Amino acid sequence: MSLKIKKAEGKDIPMILALLREFAEYESLLDYLEVTDERLNTALFGEGAVAEAILAMNDDVAIGYAIFYPNFATFRGQRGIYLEDIYIQPAHRRGGTGEKMLRHICRLAKERGYERMDFVVLDWNTPAVNFYKKLGAEIDQQERHFKFVDEAFKDLAL
Repeated sequence: MSLKIKKAEGKDIPMILALLREFAEYESLLDYLEVTDERLNTALFGEGAVAEAILAMNDDVAIGYAIFYPNFATFRGQRGIYLEDIYIQPAHRRGGTGEKMLRHICRLAKERGYERMDFVVLDWNTPAVNFYKKLGAEIDQQERHFKFVDEAFKDLAL
């Protein structure tokens, strides 16, 4: 395998969406997958883009992706990266790809003066939890992920 981590470009949107679909299937969240080429392109490459993406490439084939964006931890006063998604196809796991991707993102963050990376893992995903712990990640059992979406968001935006 000839592994290369590369910054995603607009032409990579179809590959990212295909991997995103696989990720949604893996997490049993396919019913919630609504993103379109246009919305992803706008988020990653449009005016005022809010996120970035990298791809793990095996020769010319995308085998993984990660999407991330800046965040800020107020109590510690630390700028960081929020890792929204990281996914590697099952056939390419356990070969160092995930670690290489995380190292790539952390190096980018450090170059920008950031000091941390935050992310959420579904509680049933024991392989991912163990992988992150092995690399030194800390878990906060007290925090709960909340979100305002759909009607609740629209009501608050009035």
